[in-house]
Amino acid sequence: MEGVDGSGKSTQFKRLCENLELKGIEFRKLVFPRYDNESSALIKMYLNGEFGENPDCVNAYAASLFFAVDRYASYISEWKDFYLSGGILLADRYTSSNAVHQGAKLESAERKVFFDWLYELEYVKLCLPEPDLVVYLDVDAETSKRRIEKRELKKGIKADIHERDLAFIQKGIESGRMAAKHYSWKLIDYSENGIEREIDEKQGEIFGIVESYLKK
Repeated sequence: MEGVDGSGKSTQFKRLCENLELKGIEFRKLVFPRYDNESSALIKMYLNGEFGENPDCVNAYAASLFFAVDRYASYISEWKDFYLSGGILLADRYTSSNAVHQGAKLESAERKVFFDWLYELEYVKLCLPEPDLVVYLDVDAETSKRRIEKRELKKGIKADIHERDLAFIQKGIESGRMAAKHYSWKLIDYSENGIEREIDEKQGEIFGIVESYLKK
């Protein structure tokens, strides 16, 4: 499950897990980044602004390594055996997040090269499993920013350097849409004809896509 901040990704991921449990389908949940683990140290420093208050202070390729290493550590130490035994894994963000967020730092013409480099890095060089399905939640920048600010007030969570930059959010949305096309992700629209879609309506579409893959 992928999407920029404020796309409703966490809500839809939680609902999807609940629906699969109701169906009696066994799976494991993965959530990235793993902020409680040592392997996320560079991620936390980066997002907290210790390398610079602007996301562009760390280039797309360098920042991608921070997140890739955290996933690699997770794979080796936590779920490799489960995966190799045929287990089903559901991930709230994965390698796809680098394409969306770090691709935002590049001009449109440069992103295809970056997407191919990212594929080579994570799936070939690091040997991380390539997902069978990526569901991408699409949203507009203004809605994303509004939902981030609402979450800050409700939960008292300070926005990171990605979340507080509206221009970066917009570029992330553009990069996400390009990545969805490049990698053939399944895109879920946040709204229809300018009106926000109901959570249950979007979940129905998401669950239908996931269920069809599980039947293959």
